[in-house]
Amino acid sequence: MNNKLYINRAKRVRKKLKKVNNERFRLTVFRSSKNISAQIIDSKNKKTLVSASSVNKKDKDKKKTDKSIELANILVKKALDKKITNVYFDRGGYKYHGRIKAFAEAVRKGGLIF
Repeated sequence: MNNKLYINRAKRVRKKLKKVNNERFRLTVFRSSKNISAQIIDSKNKKTLVSASSVNKKDKDKKKTDKSIELANILVKKALDKKITNVYFDRGGYKYHGRIKAFAEAVRKGGLIF
């Protein structure tokens, strides 16, 4: 992926989302070639409230999509413990496809609203 195109897409997506969502926390996703990580961020105070990552040495046998779904379930449990229910999904520069889509659907099924 061309780095400049990725950065421009990420800026464009975040700019549109920040205009619409003022009272919600931001659920942001980072995807690498082997793992995925996610955070729920309070953009006003610039603090990370909840974070989770699929980096684990035991899970080398699992498929990437399965790691994404597991990560979503872990993140939802942590968020609900802190009484966070409304978030907006910041996919960054990634297309809503594959692991990102599986992650988002698992988060919705878990109980977070976006």
